[in-house]
Amino acid sequence: MANFLIFGKYSTEDVAVRDPGLVRYINLDERMVLHTHGRHVKKHMGKANVNIVERLINNLMRTEKYTGKKMSAYNVVKEAFEIIEKRTKKNPIQVLVDAIINSAPREEVTRLKMAGIAVPKAVDVAPSRRVDIALRNIAVGTVNASFRNKKSAAECLAEELIKASKNDVTSYAVSKKEEVERVAASAR
Repeated sequence: MANFLIFGKYSTEDVAVRDPGLVRYINLDERMVLHTHGRHVKKHMGKANVNIVERLINNLMRTEKYTGKKMSAYNVVKEAFEIIEKRTKKNPIQVLVDAIINSAPREEVTRLKMAGIAVPKAVDVAPSRRVDIALRNIAVGTVNASFRNKKSAAECLAEELIKASKNDVTSYAVSKKEEVERVAASAR
């Protein structure tokens, strides 16, 4: 079988997932087309079979500006990857994976009802949910940063991914993770 490169440029062979809990949920299969037409929807844990770059594109489509516009979101991610490659001289897929790992919360708060009183309780986050939250926060942070801004969405996405991959607190996704974990620590 032939090796396909993501966006025709980027290989996933040298990309390493450094968090052992997320290895099964960050899919790095090389695809010719990043569009699975929802064929994994009805399968248990089907999201784990979708390429991580396609999941980023799909999460961008969940925001206001790109709702249902897959090609627009695709082009934003493609352009952002080119910007990341120019700025960091690294494989943009590795930067994306590092950003997901750094912006995925390990703990969050749930509410338990005890004798009619809601008590906050810190719980561990499932690995699949960690990836979902990280991708969602990266997409929301990108759209928020590009709203009423001279920078394009691709520049904002590239900046968000670079900051998150360096675990910079000025990144929207990393700051949200820190906030969630801080609240969970107080609810222990």
